[in-house]
Amino acid sequence: MLLSVVPERVGDLVSGLDEPRLGYRHGPAFPTLKEVVGHLSSAGSTVDALLRRAYLDGQRELPVRASIDPTHEPDLSLAVDELVQGFGRVRRRTVDLLRGLPTPDWRRVVLDPQQGELTLLQVCEQVTQHEFAHLSQLRNLIALLPEA
Repeated sequence: MLLSVVPERVGDLVSGLDEPRLGYRHGPAFPTLKEVVGHLSSAGSTVDALLRRAYLDGQRELPVRASIDPTHEPDLSLAVDELVQGFGRVRRRTVDLLRGLPTPDWRRVVLDPQQGELTLLQVCEQVTQHEFAHLSQLRNLIALLPEA
């Protein structure tokens, strides 16, 4: 399951970078590495809660798009390694929930106010695409870091 590898890949990309590099902003429109990690960690918790409400609680109307890409500023008070570890813990819970889903449950439909009807499989595909885009973003931001 591709969702399970994202926290580890994030950790691989940012491990060994010091605080000034994690906080480096290449330009006004660019996020810092720490902001991207914080965003992924925050969205990971929100997505986990959304999938639990959809599957365990049977809720049908859920803010899928807003959960995958929350617009609020993430809490950056924690160190990056703590953000990555928290993201990993939450993602393991999410993957544990999804691993046991029988095929018909992957077809369970939720209603997103922005996108309409989506199956749980489509929700997970969107989460994966979004997170993989952020992995590319992290690699690009690392390439823009000034020489140490």
